[in-house]
Amino acid sequence: MPRMSSFRLPCIAAALALATSGCMHPPASASASHPPTAATLVPEAAPAPETAAWWYRNGALHAQRLGAGKADARNVIVFLGDGMSLTTVAAARILAGQREGRSGEEHQLAWEHFPYTALSKTYNTDHQTPDSAGTMTAIATGVKTHMGAIGVAAGTVDDCRGSRQRQLLSWLRLASSAGMATGIVTTARLSHATPAAAYAHAPSREWESDRETPAEALAAGCRDIAQQLLDFAPGRGPRVLLGGGLGRFLPESADAGAAPGRRRDGRDLTREWTERNPGGVVARTTAQLRQAAAAPAVLGLFATDHMPYHHDRDPGEGGTPDLAEMTRIAIERLSREPEGFVLLVESARIDHAHHAGNAYRALDETIALSRAVEAALAATSPQDTLVVVTADHAHTLSFAGYPARGNPILGTVRGRLSPDGRADGEMLDSLGLPYTTLSYANGSGYAGSSASQPGGPKRFPHKPGGFSPALGRPDLAAVDTTDPDYLQEALVPMHDETHGGEDVGVWAQGPGSEAFRGTLEQNVLYHLIVQAVPRLRQRLCAAGTCDGGGVPVRLPDPADFRD
Repeated sequence: MPRMSSFRLPCIAAALALATSGCMHPPASASASHPPTAATLVPEAAPAPETAAWWYRNGALHAQRLGAGKADARNVIVFLGDGMSLTTVAAARILAGQREGRSGEEHQLAWEHFPYTALSKTYNTDHQTPDSAGTMTAIATGVKTHMGAIGVAAGTVDDCRGSRQRQLLSWLRLASSAGMATGIVTTARLSHATPAAAYAHAPSREWESDRETPAEALAAGCRDIAQQLLDFAPGRGPRVLLGGGLGRFLPESADAGAAPGRRRDGRDLTREWTERNPGGVVARTTAQLRQAAAAPAVLGLFATDHMPYHHDRDPGEGGTPDLAEMTRIAIERLSREPEGFVLLVESARIDHAHHAGNAYRALDETIALSRAVEAALAATSPQDTLVVVTADHAHTLSFAGYPARGNPILGTVRGRLSPDGRADGEMLDSLGLPYTTLSYANGSGYAGSSASQPGGPKRFPHKPGGFSPALGRPDLAAVDTTDPDYLQEALVPMHDETHGGEDVGVWAQGPGSEAFRGTLEQNVLYHLIVQAVPRLRQRLCAAGTCDGGGVPVRLPDPADFRD
């Protein structure tokens, strides 16, 4: 694949500049109201294989046809429920309602009140069922890519040298270059797939620290993901960075909390970050975060690895903040900036709980995300802030049977179709055994004995190490399936439950939200966001990526957007 710079069309003469006004820096109204050229309206047939330039251009054209460029958003908040399938949303909605004493089905999570919705197609360029790195790269850069890719166009996960020529520009780095404030909030490691795709470039998501980055990749000039958080010009990077993963930022000789640091190069990236951000504060507890709320910049690293599940966290001053509080503090800090802001908020552990086969924690994390969205809505105005809620991919969680209205969503199926015909009668399978409403297609909840737990129902955490064939289904009659540590049954035995390949939901509110409709390729989300914000459109046009109608259709070169 050619260098990114080969995709740019510079203005080389005054006459050409007049004919192609996208090479100039138009005012906000120009990019929103200039009539599109005929060329803009014509999508291009996909080459084989698809190129980064094609993905970018066709995504831009789709967003333009949906009217994204007519908006005038000042701020953008993207909420990413990692692994938040539509089944997850439905089950979490019911659980949240049941916790409030209602039947649950009529309840709505915070984003289900939004006026505009869409579906997002999540496949990677090389896999039907995707991973979080390739999907978030599509959302963050406007280009679909391979499984495992962080901020680079499609290639292979071991191709360091080639990936350096395929780097992509994210809307977070674009916003920073445009003078907007930026921030990232996550319950995962800050160097993990979803947050990393907003700021880093690596062919493999595994290269989180120099310890995980192959020696040959380091020799070829690739750098680990964590250190790329320092690539912004001093004082110009994200003003708020909140999450876990302290170990990836500290040397092996340092105390990272539950374990030593993981860096072999001896670097303390937290110290380097404070040097690049005068007055910036590193927080490791809830109390320290609250004390740092007024600081010029905040780097919150609240766990050695991922942050604890919401169900398991220490809510005290010396513990870890929840997602809603981190979101509120981030918005309060970013709102002080004069040119607007772009914020990514990820509820990462929905995905981790699904992989563990534990529906309770997955749904609980989804409800925590709903509270974070509520906090954001209370702190912003729909007049100037575009709020988007979506997922990167789905999971294999199944919602099945014929439970009666109000039946506990984590319970066994009860309803009038039971053998005794009572509304609260226990439904039985063809073996005469009860079964749960929620189950997984695969994972560690398989009923056979494993190397770590006996045959029958499994409990969280379960690291099977290997399975023996199940001798039929377990009898759940005396099992509390609503217990937080119960693992839903899985049909296919696996160490970890897998992702699902179906579409995921997109919900939007605020300026530009009306363009979020229909079934979208996932990379189109980037273009809907970018085109809805005049400041981002203008910055892209200033770099020569816009057509005659002021629509940014040409793949930008990240080198043109250095702070």
